[in-house]
Amino acid sequence: MILSRNWRVLVAGMAIASVARANVVLAPLFADGMVLQRDQPIRIWGTADVAEKVKVGFAGQNAETTTGPDRRWLVMLPAQPVSAQNRDLQIRGNNKIVIHDVLMGDVWICSGQSNMEFVVRDSRDGAREVASADQPLVRHIKIGRKLAKEPMEDFTATPWRRADPAHVGDFTAVGYFFARDMVRETGVPIGLINCSWSGTSVEPWMSAKALAAKPEFAVVGERWQADLAAYPGRRRIYDKTIVEWEKAEAAAKSAGEKAHQEFLQDHRRPRPPAGAPDHPYPGNPSQIYNGMVYPLRHAAIRGVLWYQGEANAVRAKEYAALFKESIVGWRETFGRRELPFYYVQIANFTVNTDWARLREAQAKALAVPNTGMAVTIDIGDPDNIHPTNKQEVGRRLALIALAKLEHRPIEYSGPIYSNVAFSGGSARVSFTHAAGLQTHNGLASSLEVAGADRIFHSAEGRIEGVQLVVSTPVVPAPVAVRYAWAAAPQANLYNAAGLPASPFRSDDW
Repeated sequence: MILSRNWRVLVAGMAIASVARANVVLAPLFADGMVLQRDQPIRIWGTADVAEKVKVGFAGQNAETTTGPDRRWLVMLPAQPVSAQNRDLQIRGNNKIVIHDVLMGDVWICSGQSNMEFVVRDSRDGAREVASADQPLVRHIKIGRKLAKEPMEDFTATPWRRADPAHVGDFTAVGYFFARDMVRETGVPIGLINCSWSGTSVEPWMSAKALAAKPEFAVVGERWQADLAAYPGRRRIYDKTIVEWEKAEAAAKSAGEKAHQEFLQDHRRPRPPAGAPDHPYPGNPSQIYNGMVYPLRHAAIRGVLWYQGEANAVRAKEYAALFKESIVGWRETFGRRELPFYYVQIANFTVNTDWARLREAQAKALAVPNTGMAVTIDIGDPDNIHPTNKQEVGRRLALIALAKLEHRPIEYSGPIYSNVAFSGGSARVSFTHAAGLQTHNGLASSLEVAGADRIFHSAEGRIEGVQLVVSTPVVPAPVAVRYAWAAAPQANLYNAAGLPASPFRSDDW
């Protein structure tokens, strides 16, 4: 049979399309330079043609499977111990893929809003940190931003990168400094999955199931529906406002760099209004979870590092229950009921919203097993919502991981309020993690007590062993005590490890 030239081209094109459809495709996590989670079954997944046999081999272990009608496949290899040896991961179907430079170590998801997304180059001494980066055992991948109304299977990501001067500047700073300290202490390779989005509240990071877990969460959906209805009018106002802001910024820039920086400090760029289909402000319920978290559910991970809360400060009363339920929901997603979840309590920053109550809500999550909180009340910047000292944030998170997961006999938390006893005109406060209780720079500051009239007055505190005794002549019979209960307090209470006390109050007024 002789085919015309056009028919030959058509048949060849059909053959190429058939091969393309048959090719094995890996999920974006599986790429050169990646870190696989040690000591857990290794799950590898992707797509291929229907009924295609897929074989996977790594470190002398092999597994195979056949794709289903949805063209998706997943294989599981036996757990492997830690290894800094660069090895290949091989996948074969109708085509063959070889992933090079694969390490076995600990994989951490780094999630939250802008203080987690904040990059190394913008951190304190960022230029020096970038230039001196030489951490071949620290690897980083960034998940692409995606909103989705339903849980997604597919996602996008940057390539895995080593922590070197060419790449580390774009890493999550908190994650990198955490990983650097962990590698120095343990020698275990660290893979960072950067799954963050600036400006986001907790609600978009929660599954629909988590948001349906408690009746009081219904307000989240109601608020979102109201935002959707109000969006067109808000958008018209925003369009006018952003034009005015950009004109003012251009004028400030033309006046010189100093004037431009002062303008940016005093005039934040307006955000798109709530209800925008492409912006999660203040939060499309579940839509980041659907697009960025759910697709990662097969990944074997060591734990989660979380830095978020600022966007919820205007709704601090809701946050405690939402945050706890989000932790439970993520653990269910990843199939680990006690998945380590370590988070950062928001730093000191001068704002009008109720940051003190938000910090309290964060502290309440310590009641959830296998959690840890890095207190940062002493290393923020009252004039900058993005403090640059991310090195210390990462170090404090690393202390938690070293103590809880590596079983190092170290202190990992600052003093945490336990209880108070009122007697003789004083409030005697007890803490956990209070060995070597002390103050920095003089007397304990930011202390208040109130009597039955519920009016708080500044008070003085003296340390007696592991307790803090607080009093003022103005309140002869105190019934409540508070410490660092403000947006940007002068907090100076520490333990012997140099870790700061978390702000607290004994009342619930």
